Amino acid sequence: MASLQSAYKHSSLLPPLSGSALKVIAVLSMVADHCAYYLMEHGTLFYEVMRCFGRIAFPVFAFLIAEGFQHTRNRMKYFLQLLGFAVISELPWYLLNGADGTHNVLFTLALGVMALAAFEAMKKDDILCGAVILSIACFATWSGVDYEWRGILMMVVFYLFGNVSNPSFPSGRKAQIICSFPLMMHYGIVGALLACLVIACYNGTRGFIHGQVVKYGFYAFYPVHLLLIQLLKSLFLYLYC
Repeated sequence: MASLQSAYKHSSLLPPLSGSALKVIAVLSMVADHCAYYLMEHGTLFYEVMRCFGRIAFPVFAFLIAEGFQHTRNRMKYFLQLLGFAVISELPWYLLNGADGTHNVLFTLALGVMALAAFEAMKKDDILCGAVILSIACFATWSGVDYEWRGILMMVVFYLFGNVSNPSFPSGRKAQIICSFPLMMHYGIVGALLACLVIACYNGTRGFIHGQVVKYGFYAFYPVHLLLIQLLKSLFLYLYC
């Protein structure tokens, strides 16, 4: 198995990226996307470039959720962590977006974990399993969470084709990208291609992020960066209006 993965890594022309590197890229992409959307004039060239780069974030986060679900020792704790930070993030999300009926992306990721748990619990019954996953996807759309049903299905697709213990690991990665690409493409084809490129570079290792402090720091970064953007937005409005 190790030799198969090693051969795959060395045969690729793409630079290998650990899970930690993917997480950093996704965070930088997310910040660029939010800064462009909330702070910049829409329709400019720089705005469009920033938004294209920003489209990398969610597919990579969805991929990491599928990987995390597969390897975590406590899936309930994993779900509750995401849900807890989703609740915390709702206030800065509301300050930025107002009462527009939408909710932050951490709720989407938590619902994705729920869908993966449903798959594991019910995979012997194809019809029931599919119905429950589709129900969760419909709930995501009805409740207004970011990326709606596409986000849920993207995580499910990544999980279905992402069994790294399978000897056909290289083919599995290709299947992950090919089958999830139509879902990514809805949010911009350039960003989708960039996200696929980043995911294709993943080498299956955890990387340099270790320890609880750094782990929870990444969770906390989401509501903190939303608050900072809201402060900057208020400052700009005060200075220029």
